[in-house]
Amino acid sequence: MRTTSVGVFKVATRGPGDVSGLMSMIGSGAIDPASILAILGKTEGNGGVNDFTREYAVAALCTALAPQLGLSPQEVEQRIAFVMSGGTEGVLSPHITVFTRQDILQRPAGLSGKRLSIGMAYTRDFLPEELGRSAQITETAKAVKAAMADAGIADPADVHFVQIKCPLLTSERVEAANARGHKTATTSAYSSMAYSRGASALGVAVALGEIATGVVRDEDVLRRYDLFSNVASTSSGIELMHNVVIVLGNSMSSTSEFEIGHAVMSDAIDAAAVLAALESVGLRAGQQTTTGSKLVNIFAKAEASPDGSVRGFRHTMLEDTDISSTRHARAAVGGLIAGLAGTGAVYVSGGAEHQGPAGGGPVAVIAKFSN
Repeated sequence: MRTTSVGVFKVATRGPGDVSGLMSMIGSGAIDPASILAILGKTEGNGGVNDFTREYAVAALCTALAPQLGLSPQEVEQRIAFVMSGGTEGVLSPHITVFTRQDILQRPAGLSGKRLSIGMAYTRDFLPEELGRSAQITETAKAVKAAMADAGIADPADVHFVQIKCPLLTSERVEAANARGHKTATTSAYSSMAYSRGASALGVAVALGEIATGVVRDEDVLRRYDLFSNVASTSSGIELMHNVVIVLGNSMSSTSEFEIGHAVMSDAIDAAAVLAALESVGLRAGQQTTTGSKLVNIFAKAEASPDGSVRGFRHTMLEDTDISSTRHARAAVGGLIAGLAGTGAVYVSGGAEHQGPAGGGPVAVIAKFSN
């Protein structure tokens, strides 16, 4: 089994095109650009179909990293997994999280326990009519297993967060399917984001054994919310037609200074789950540093409960025609997590279809060992 060293760096940004923080860390030697495997970011766009801050951020990063790697910007985008989540409502603060990985000769003799490991894989490109359906579920499950192998993780229990970037439909893509005699899951670009996120999350559930293979049907996507993954986080974007899968977990094959843990929020105000996630890596509410651990970042999913209520009381997130429900949910969950973590620089992504129980979602915490 290969032995790796994984690094995690959170870098604040002044705008979607701001790469100065990352370039400064590369210039100081803190980050070796050749070791960058993935970059997850929060940008201040609307998080919708027309949120071009995501594409802008990726373009800026690729352009900045190209000379560092001796590649073209297009080659950088193929080499590094970029997942940009739009929407920093409320107290959420724009930032990127850079994941690095390097191979090392062997695990030090005195190092104990499993450490943070990361793996990556891609699905094939999907046809428009496959989005939100069984083909996307099946291919995602295969990619999750491949990413686990890449991370050196054999036990699904050691997987604590699976981040996926998935496609969405445009009018051109719908028309292309129609021209070939096929119908898409929806003709709405905005609705297609939910279908793609949901099918991708169900693929994670199948891969990790949270749902039995063959149980999910096309008509279950966005309908059977009793089917979900406890660790999936999926985000739709216009810039691709395949799924990018990033698995984060703990492994004996890693010598990282970091570890990851998670819990599952049952609803948007589940503070106990956030506390449990913090405690799983030795942290406490409001304290970013303890004797043994230092907070690096928190990753969570958020959505407006589809039944229109939270703990028996009606919410209006789904009925607001001025602000989308995903923006409401990001602000609410982001505020809750920020208050408990003591920082607004956390990664909260909207749209949690089949990602945790309906109205809730997974929350994962990465911490660095401080001793």
